[in-house]
Amino acid sequence: MLSALLFLPLLAAVLLLVPAVSDRVARLAFVAVALVEVVGVAVLWWRYDDPGTGRLAFEEQVSWIPGIGSSYHVGLDGFSLPLVAMTTVVFLACAVFALAEARRPRLQAALFLALETTCLGVFASADLIVFFVFFDLSIVGMYLSINGWGHGDRARSALQFFLYTFLGSLALLVGFVGLYVASESHTFDMVTLAADPPLQGDGAVGVLVLGAVLLGLAVKTPTVPFHTWLPPAHTDAPAIGSAVLAGVMLKLGTYGLVRIAMPMFPDALRAWAPVLVAVGIASVLWGALVALAQTDLKRMIAYTSVNHMGYVVLAVGAAGVVGSDGGTDDAELRRTAITGAVTQMVSHGLLTTALFLLAGVVWSRHRDYAMDQYGGLASHAPRFAALLVVAALGSLGLPGLSGFVAELQIFAGSIGTVPVSAVALIGILLMTAVLLRAVQRLITGPSGPLSEEFTDVRPREWVPVGGLLALAIGVGIFPRPLLDLIEPAAATVASLVAR
Repeated sequence: MLSALLFLPLLAAVLLLVPAVSDRVARLAFVAVALVEVVGVAVLWWRYDDPGTGRLAFEEQVSWIPGIGSSYHVGLDGFSLPLVAMTTVVFLACAVFALAEARRPRLQAALFLALETTCLGVFASADLIVFFVFFDLSIVGMYLSINGWGHGDRARSALQFFLYTFLGSLALLVGFVGLYVASESHTFDMVTLAADPPLQGDGAVGVLVLGAVLLGLAVKTPTVPFHTWLPPAHTDAPAIGSAVLAGVMLKLGTYGLVRIAMPMFPDALRAWAPVLVAVGIASVLWGALVALAQTDLKRMIAYTSVNHMGYVVLAVGAAGVVGSDGGTDDAELRRTAITGAVTQMVSHGLLTTALFLLAGVVWSRHRDYAMDQYGGLASHAPRFAALLVVAALGSLGLPGLSGFVAELQIFAGSIGTVPVSAVALIGILLMTAVLLRAVQRLITGPSGPLSEEFTDVRPREWVPVGGLLALAIGVGIFPRPLLDLIEPAAATVASLVAR
C-alpha cells in the first residue's frame, strides 16, 4: 500500500501527458489524485502501530543495485508518517487552488503530481540512494515549476535555485558515500546504518563526513548563510510552487537532520552541535530581522521560513549538546527538543502554505506584492482578511495554533541545557512585529491604490486555505494525536544520540 501511495501520483502524471487529455480533465484529475493520496495516508495513520526501536511500519524492500548494497527500501515511522500526511494535504490544497490555472494546466498538473511522488519518496525512503534519487528529482520538478509558470525574473531565479540546491545535493552524496565506505557491510540501508553507525569513534573522519551531509541539508533547508537562493525563488515562483517549496521541500533538509545526521553520526553530531546551535540562532534572528525590512509580501513570507527552519536546526543542535551528558533528565530534554523539531516541520508546512496561497490571491488580483499599495482590505475582502489574520497569528506562535505547540517544545528542550538558546526567543518578538505589521499594512487603515477593486477570496481559494488553517488549529488545541506519533520515534533517536 505504501508503494501505491508513492507512485500513484507519478502514474497519473504520465497519463496526463497524453495530448488528448483536456485541460478541464487535467485540473480535476489533479484534485482527485491528491484527494486519494490524503485518504490513503489517513488509512495508513489509522492502521499505524509503532514498530519499535529501529524498525519501520508498512516496510517494503526489494533488491535494486545489489553490487553496492542498495535496495528499494521504504517504510514509515513516527517521523516520516506525519510529514507524508502533511505533504499530501499541501498538494491537495494546491490542486484545489490551481483549478482556475489558465497557463498549460495539463502540464502543470502532471508536473506537480510527479513532484508529489518525489517528495513522498524522500520521507518514505529507508535507503540512502533511494533518498538521494527522490531528493534530486524534487529539485528538477521545482526548477521546471518556477521557470515554466513563474513571473518576474523567473529564469534567473529558477537557475539560481537549481545550482544552489544541486551543488548542495552533491555534498550530500559525498557524505552518503562516506557512510557506505566506512560501514562493515558496505550498505546504503538507513536502518542498518542507524543500528550500527559506521563512524563511531573515528574522530575527524566522522566529523568531516557529517560536515558534508550537513552542508547538503543546510542548503536545502536553507539556513544562514546558504539561504540567498530562497527569496528570489519564492518571489518569482507561482503561488502553488511557493506553497510546495516552503510547505514541503524545505522539510527535506530538516528531515535529513533527524533521519540521517542524528542517528547515523551520534559521535560527530556532538562535535557539530555547537555549530548547529549557533546557525539555528543566527537563522532565527536574521530571518526575522530581514523579514521586518521587507515591503514585498512574498519576500517577507520567504524570510519567515528562514526564521522558522532555524528553530528546527536549533533543536537538533541542542539535542546533540545534551547527548554529551546522558542521564534521565537529559534524555527527556533530548526527546522534547526532537519532538518539537518535527512538530515545527508539520506546523510550518500547514501555516506557510496558507500564507503563500494568500499571497497568490494578492498577485492574482493586481500582479503586485507591494504591501504599501494595499490597505483597508478588511472592508473590501473580509474573508481574505480573516484568513490572513489566522495564518499570521499561527506563524508567530499564538497559543491555540500549531506553531505554539512546536516552539514551546523546542525551547523547553533547548534552554535547560544550552542557555544561550534563550537568545532565539528574540526571534519570536521580531516575528510578532513582522506579521502584525504586514497585517496592518494589508487589511487595516485607509484603502490603498489597489484595494478598491480587490475582490474577496473565491471558494477555490478559501477552501484550501481554510482547510490548512483548520488543521493548524486542530494541532494547536488537540496536539496529542500528533505527539503520540512523534514521541516514540524521538525517544529512539534521542537514545541513539546519547550512546
